[in-house]
Amino acid sequence: MDIKLSENIRKFRKERRLTQEQLAEVLGVTTGAVHKWESGMSIPDISLIMEMADFFDTSVDVILGYKMKDNHIESALKRMAEMCRDSNPEALEEAEKLLKKYPNSFKVVHGCATIYSFFAVGNGKEAECKRALELYEQARLLIDQNADPCISEETLLGNMSMVYTLTGEYEKAVDVLKNHNPNGMFSDDIGLIMALNLNKTKESVPYLIDGIISGFGRILNSVLGYTAVLCSEKKYDIAKKMIVLAVDLMKGMYGGDEISFADKEYAMAYILLAYTYLKTGDREEAIALIKKTVYHTKKFDSEPNYNLGKFIFDIPEEMSMVSRDILGDSAEESMETMLKYINDPEMNELWEKYYNAELK
Repeated sequence: MDIKLSENIRKFRKERRLTQEQLAEVLGVTTGAVHKWESGMSIPDISLIMEMADFFDTSVDVILGYKMKDNHIESALKRMAEMCRDSNPEALEEAEKLLKKYPNSFKVVHGCATIYSFFAVGNGKEAECKRALELYEQARLLIDQNADPCISEETLLGNMSMVYTLTGEYEKAVDVLKNHNPNGMFSDDIGLIMALNLNKTKESVPYLIDGIISGFGRILNSVLGYTAVLCSEKKYDIAKKMIVLAVDLMKGMYGGDEISFADKEYAMAYILLAYTYLKTGDREEAIALIKKTVYHTKKFDSEPNYNLGKFIFDIPEEMSMVSRDILGDSAEESMETMLKYINDPEMNELWEKYYNAELK
């Protein structure tokens, strides 16, 4: 609480061009009393503070110089987040104050757990780690209050696992994730901890492969989806770079020439890349890419195989995976759906020309 009463009495008095004697006469006190107030040696009674506020046509809180904090939950959490950005440890004090006010609020408990985790990362301080774990456990009990779709019990457990790694409790970190790993959401973390911290390299392989493949798929989908956004905004040069990134990623991951789902993925990437070249005036390169699209489309549809195919690393047979996309069962159907999204007459014309030419 920052009180500036002495400064404000002096400031308001001088603004009125009054001497200390004159203000003392107005308030019915001695000149020495006013001098002590302005020097911070003493504080006037509340009744005199109220009288001064009235005399100076202001409010008591202005005279005091007290600026009340907005302590509503959202504002308090935002303030603590700003402190974290400045690595200000006062955020921890603020967190404890907020927890005393709202001990049974999921938003508060989870937010404060995040604050403690922030200060635990990098130094692994035992006290911060312990408090973070306590708060995450408490948040699990309050999870029914949660309204944020990005937060679930699994994400809380993932955060707890991270804190366990900071304290060197690697087995506990892995066990938490193994027991709560829906759709392999923590496979990469499990594999990493097992390989690096527990020296369980063989046991880590299935988790690491699962993490690589699922991560590869998410990145690829995100890149292709964002490319569509960039094209809709006519940012074709940036879109071109995004698609090249996707193609390079696929080339780096896939090995071998056998028919696989990779052919559909290549076709989807090439048809979008062709569109970006067409819109940036390079019709010749656009045609070359459409021909590549036709090649992979025909290759896949000649013997549809939804297996993800051969990767640059060996995948155990029991982990062999298949994939589908929502655009169509066949590669041709997927390309037709893509062309509908692109909605460009010239692209449709080029596709029809070279796809039908291949048929002949």
